[in-house]
Amino acid sequence: MKRSGRARTIAITAGLLILGTVARAFAALQDDWRATAAQGTRIVTDDVGRVMKMPAHVNRIVTLAPNLTEIVYALGLGDKLAGDTSECDNPPAAKLKPHVGEPQNPSLEAILALHPDLVLATTSINRVETADALVRLGVAVYTSDGEFRTLLGILDSMGKMAEFMGAKRQGDELVSRLRQRLDALHARLENRPMVHVLFVVWKDPLITIGQNTFIADGLRWAGAESVVLSKQNWPQISIEEVVHLQPDYIVFAGGHAQTAGAELADLRARPVWRDLDAVELGHVANLNEEAIRPAPGLVDAIEQLAHELHPEAFPKGGQNRNSNNEMQFASAVSVEMNAECHQCAR
Repeated sequence: MKRSGRARTIAITAGLLILGTVARAFAALQDDWRATAAQGTRIVTDDVGRVMKMPAHVNRIVTLAPNLTEIVYALGLGDKLAGDTSECDNPPAAKLKPHVGEPQNPSLEAILALHPDLVLATTSINRVETADALVRLGVAVYTSDGEFRTLLGILDSMGKMAEFMGAKRQGDELVSRLRQRLDALHARLENRPMVHVLFVVWKDPLITIGQNTFIADGLRWAGAESVVLSKQNWPQISIEEVVHLQPDYIVFAGGHAQTAGAELADLRARPVWRDLDAVELGHVANLNEEAIRPAPGLVDAIEQLAHELHPEAFPKGGQNRNSNNEMQFASAVSVEMNAECHQCAR
């Protein structure tokens, strides 16, 4: 009996030791699995407070707004852009990518067919329903806050997006170069009087900008300020109000195919418009779509406008940097990377 009891004790002890070993081994396997899973995904909070899981390594990106497409290319990540919208036209290579429809109503089926690791959206143009539907389908959607008030806020957002797309170095370089260009403008213009302008987003009806928009902030970097003071982002005003305000310059941007000369001739042929001093003096500037997009090309537009409004501040023959410098920089970054490694939605 003693032997039998001792044997049972030994057997139980051995069994417990074996169970303990197995439990420790299983726990170790669980830890390894958790570590592997953690390396495969990461938790990210986007600009509108949505917390989501996204792949640690992003290889396929779909953008739902033109400015987001520009940012991807400016970071040298054009090869990772799996698709964009039908309105994405800058740089020209963006027009060759598969399109998923219009920014405000993209096709969910087309987006899913591209198997994106990440979809980029913005509150300024995309609908909340689009982002929510994609999230429910298991797609990581990073939404940037498109209601930017300052250029520096736009630069911060670019740097943030670059980091989670795995391009922190390129993002730091891009933001640094853009900030240096803005600082150079400030140094040239800080002691010069502001030029009072009417910034025309749309002519019929006449729509301009509010004082709390990133475009108004961009005007300040260019040594100008809007003659219209409004808390609305896109106020509609009458031409009679403009005559009363008498801006020094009229600035057109976005959606206007005419040259500055053709725009001036058109204004001089219009009743009331021709009564403006700026029209009589020929003080009309015409900027491209970049002037109203929170993307790297916005700095080009600001530099162009600064040269137009303050020619005396820039030496003759000096380089005018309004020819998509950052897109050229992005191409250089892309070449360098290949040489190194053969690489309103709330």
